[in-house]
Amino acid sequence: MNSFWKYFSGEKVAPFPTIFIGGNHEASNYLWELYYGGWAAPNIYFLGFAGVIKFGNIRIGGLSGIYKHHDYHLGHFERPPYNSSEIKSIYHVREYDVHKLMQIEEPVDIFLSHDWPLGITDHGNWKDLVRKKSYFEEEIQKKTLGSKPAAELLEKLKPPYWFSAHLHCKFAALVQHEDGGQVTKFLALDKCIPGKKFLQIIDIESKPGPHEIHYDEEWLAITRRYNSIFPLTAKRSYFGSAQLDMEECRQWVRSKLQSRGTKPFGFVRTVPCHNSTQTVANRSFSGHNRNPQTEALLEFLELPYVLDDSEPAQSPASSISRGAYDYDSEDGPIEDADEIELPEEDDDDDVV
Repeated sequence: MNSFWKYFSGEKVAPFPTIFIGGNHEASNYLWELYYGGWAAPNIYFLGFAGVIKFGNIRIGGLSGIYKHHDYHLGHFERPPYNSSEIKSIYHVREYDVHKLMQIEEPVDIFLSHDWPLGITDHGNWKDLVRKKSYFEEEIQKKTLGSKPAAELLEKLKPPYWFSAHLHCKFAALVQHEDGGQVTKFLALDKCIPGKKFLQIIDIESKPGPHEIHYDEEWLAITRRYNSIFPLTAKRSYFGSAQLDMEECRQWVRSKLQSRGTKPFGFVRTVPCHNSTQTVANRSFSGHNRNPQTEALLEFLELPYVLDDSEPAQSPASSISRGAYDYDSEDGPIEDADEIELPEEDDDDDVV
């Protein structure tokens, strides 16, 4: 904790390419700068509020935040500086982001969510879980433990692996999607503190490819198509009028990537680095920073910048309008959920 500034400044560098999603204890104002995804620090990549990237030939998708039904259908209306309500609602999952992920047709190898998919405990040793976390039993019995949107994505995408966090315990499950069909190996890990089971090494087979992060063609096409209905107010969102044909978007993105390449735009610091030897200054700025990575991606996709309340620039990026509406290391893959021993907050805003 309290060490991210060392990675942001470059004093430390993550030893391996690291991919993460948001939960409910991140710096939401910073992640909003990188809504579409990007480098949060050198070698540390944020998948965005929703996103898909490729690492070599492994396709990784993710959904940031936690599910709260009262905010789910609203747009992304929060802007820094956040008030006492917005500082929590900013990280609540929105239907718009789930809707985009539901458009994915090509196979996803790994999916990340912070809270667990609703009903996932039915597919693992929930009785052992309850022995260590007795207060989960009522929610399990009532089938309210977890995220309904995450469950919908699990059913739609059927990834071989799904990783979550949030509930401060290790839990494994095997989801059989059809008789004799695809299986999702689910794993949630504990808090990253000494004595907890927060790390597991898993071997995932894939075709050879560069150990680098690359943009995903299908996801960029989905982003381009649905940006015109990006909901940015506290009104209920509607998704019936995306302006562009998906196949046309796909061909357009493919052509652009062939010309530019598929590596993400580079990391850029948007605020001064913390200096631990100096007293923290009382800085007056508390608004939104336009992250050059985000600006470059939107310019590449010829989309307007809409993450703040200013007017979009009159450039090729403005050619598509917004529209009106707006979770002890063990080696090897999981073959049997019962192989993975369970160690000893419900899904509210106080759970990591």
